[in-house]
Amino acid sequence: MRQSVKNILTGAAGLMMFLPWTILIFRQYQWALESPAAEIMIGSYAVFMIFSGVFTFLVYMKGRVQNHLVKICLVVNGIYAAAGVMALGMMTAGKIM
Repeated sequence: MRQSVKNILTGAAGLMMFLPWTILIFRQYQWALESPAAEIMIGSYAVFMIFSGVFTFLVYMKGRVQNHLVKICLVVNGIYAAAGVMALGMMTAGKIM
């Protein structure tokens, strides 16, 4: 794989590491705290965090981009993915019961 593609994949994984924190900005608005918007927002962020974890894992394993920044992104986005699965699980369990 060319170095420029590896740099783009590293940058994408790095950007995905910081994007979930933008929910704190949105949660300052009253509309983001009300029921339908809050559920949609949390669900969307959870799905994005799961996607980020899977994407970073695939970049590391299949894309063979194994520099230090991707290793850090892999750990952080893996934790985010686990949190996203838990968030979706709690949202689903609340709907079922």
